Amino acid sequence: MKSIFEDNVKILMRDGVGLATNVWRPEGGERVPALLLRSPYGKEEVAHGLAPNVFALVRAGYAVVMQDVRGTFNSDAEFVPHVHDVDDGEDTIRWLAEQPWCDGSVGMWGGSYLGLVQWQAAATGTPALKAIVPVVTSADLYRAPWYSPGGALSLHSLITWSVAMAMNAAVRKLSQGEGEPADVQQLAAMLQNIDRIMWETPVADKPLVTKYIPWLNEMLAHPSRDEFWTSQSAVDKAQQIKTPALSISGWYDLFVTQQLADYVTMQERAGSEGARNGQRLIVGPWSHSQTVGCNGVFPDRDFGAAASAMAAQLTPAHLAFFDRWLKGREDALDGSSPVRLFVMGVDQWRDEQSWPLHDTKFVDYHLDGVGAANTANGNGLLTVDPATRDEADHYLYDPRRPVPSVGGNTLAFGFNGPVDQSAVEARDDVLCFSSAVLDRPLEVTGPISLKLFVSSSAVDTDFTAKLVDVFPDGRVIPLCEGILRMRYRKSLAEPVTMSPGEVFEITIDVGVTSNVFLPGHRLRLEVSSSNFPRYDRNSNTGGNISAEREADMVVAVNRIHRGPTCPSRLILPIIER
Repeated sequence: MKSIFEDNVKILMRDGVGLATNVWRPEGGERVPALLLRSPYGKEEVAHGLAPNVFALVRAGYAVVMQDVRGTFNSDAEFVPHVHDVDDGEDTIRWLAEQPWCDGSVGMWGGSYLGLVQWQAAATGTPALKAIVPVVTSADLYRAPWYSPGGALSLHSLITWSVAMAMNAAVRKLSQGEGEPADVQQLAAMLQNIDRIMWETPVADKPLVTKYIPWLNEMLAHPSRDEFWTSQSAVDKAQQIKTPALSISGWYDLFVTQQLADYVTMQERAGSEGARNGQRLIVGPWSHSQTVGCNGVFPDRDFGAAASAMAAQLTPAHLAFFDRWLKGREDALDGSSPVRLFVMGVDQWRDEQSWPLHDTKFVDYHLDGVGAANTANGNGLLTVDPATRDEADHYLYDPRRPVPSVGGNTLAFGFNGPVDQSAVEARDDVLCFSSAVLDRPLEVTGPISLKLFVSSSAVDTDFTAKLVDVFPDGRVIPLCEGILRMRYRKSLAEPVTMSPGEVFEITIDVGVTSNVFLPGHRLRLEVSSSNFPRYDRNSNTGGNISAEREADMVVAVNRIHRGPTCPSRLILPIIER
């Protein structure tokens, strides 16, 4: 087939700003649906491993439209993350629907920031937007990617992304005959040494970054989920969303916990029956990395050939979903299930009808053991039988000596995902609670939470949790993780400090997973008070953490209480079939 390509078409927004847009559409007089991608990374750069084949989209009779968001690359004005994406998305969709080559139906696709803009556009309720495919993203900017469900700052994601975007902005200034070459060189050096940058305090003291991305200071000035965040949150406007969504995520992606929560919210609260019933979900053993994270092969864990994004047939999944909602083909999704999960452990894809799974049985695994649970060689046990003896484990949380993030759900340019945690578990500030060696398979699929009874010498501190799979060969492979900043134990919007020494019952959202623990394996829970630089370090002072220096930080003595009086327990979604 022949096609027409229009390069850098300027679409005018309501305030007169022009956004550079490429349009690639089938040749001929037939009107076709449009599939819109809006990106701050350059509209030609769409080679993410979870993205569909663009050639296949055009051959299937769609116009593929790719746009530089405001203030990036060939679009006009200045880039301010998120602020203009609602109106600009709505204006672009309206313009597309009115073109003589468009049949009036528009879909959206893309991952990460390219997914954030989809939810923001959908929350406008614009009628021409018929379907979206948000990939490794969320509908709540606070909970992911910038902070977390427990209120801690997602430091690694925020700083890595902000430095990269500042460098893009500096390069753009140079191309316009402005800016300074030294700034580009310094920002490039910061990216190259990003791990060192994470240690710098105050976190908010990044003058070169904020020279180009002043938004960084603004979002750091809102550590609570206040009106600044709720006004930008699509999930808070779920009842205005009438657009079905195919959500694609990875078990090791930094967005996965919130993305699956969004899926549930939209099924329950979206603004039309079509949107509620039209939600679909695919989750693979993938991370956020565009290079190695989408093939299911990691240095410490290989999920097999079937785990790759290519084997998952994501392009046909995109096309079937768009055919159903943009072309009105009611049979387009026949033969496919609304939920498709890669079950780790057995390393197989499985079709399901719901998330969480309809036959989920939530089982308490109690924290137990006689004596201290510090390190993997300690006495911590994880058992379905309630503990019969009261104990209290303690450790020193020193923000100057945080527990390092080793792999996991990070925005990494390199090593993330299922990385062996053995070195982490050798630290005396990490409590480990292990099950007995399994003699039969045990499937854990769904959302995981941890009920803890805690106390601290500080007025504010963090508690972290991580579920790992202990292999017979000694590898300790992480499955999911979570954190709670104690000031947010009651509400993300209204922080409340602690009374030192008082025991509090808290709940940590440990995330989501699907894993079969095989015979010979053990379940293990890690508990500590830091996961750095995945999250920022709590200074333990109760103050404004992003404005504090390392010298302001204090050491906390943190305690985990367990036993009949304080039944600390891990709540696992068990599947028995």
